[in-house]
Amino acid sequence: MKSVKMASLSVVRRMFCAAADTAAAAAAAPAPATGSRWERLKNSKAGVWFRSLSTDYKEACREIFVGAWERPVKASAYLSLLGGAWVCFYTKPDQSSFEAALLERSGQLGLLSPWIRNATSDVHVQSLVKLRNEGRLRHISLGLLSLVYRADYNPDVTLYEAQCSNLSVPWSELPERMLDVGFIGHWWILDSKMKDYDVNEDEFKHLPAHMQATSPPSVQEVERSERLHKESWLTLTMEDEKKETDLVDKKQESVSEDSPVEAVQQEQTQA
Repeated sequence: MKSVKMASLSVVRRMFCAAADTAAAAAAAPAPATGSRWERLKNSKAGVWFRSLSTDYKEACREIFVGAWERPVKASAYLSLLGGAWVCFYTKPDQSSFEAALLERSGQLGLLSPWIRNATSDVHVQSLVKLRNEGRLRHISLGLLSLVYRADYNPDVTLYEAQCSNLSVPWSELPERMLDVGFIGHWWILDSKMKDYDVNEDEFKHLPAHMQATSPPSVQEVERSERLHKESWLTLTMEDEKKETDLVDKKQESVSEDSPVEAVQQEQTQA
């Protein structure tokens, strides 16, 4: 009987301990969110991470503006460098622009006689056109500028040397194979080779040194040439034609009057 009482007391004690533990756990647990959906999203892990990230960016932007205000010269230099880099990247020419420029220069030379073409321009353009027809022109972009170089084979050729990646053009040989540089919307080597493309310097080799070099005309000479050109397009009036005919008649009369005197003088000299 005594043992039964002790067992019942132990069960009651266990029940009270379990109830106390349950109440303590419920008190320690966070209260359920009763706010709106936006508040629950802000209090979530993703919301806390985005808030901390935006705070960091806000602080970085504030430091940038404060530093630019305190050091305007340095900020202007950095801004100029960034703007120049963006312009270079945006105006960087591509392979299609090089082919278009090459065909345009080839057409300009084709309109000239072979005796007038500049030998340097003709040889350079013809070599590039030959490489293009053979499919050996390659284009590479380096971010701020572009390069055009020559390859040994056409990519469509099925030779082992053309298809093997281990036998491709090494970077060390790129300066020797480079044909043109594209920067700020221009192909500089092609433009430099096409300077005075319609002047054949071989035609003037036999001239003296002082006649081979020409100087630009002065302002007065240019104005005089323009004035004479404009006057050549003006129509002649009847008064001008009459003056010209009268002048011609007077010259003929003076010649006819002087002719007998000249004949007598010739006879006297012969006698």
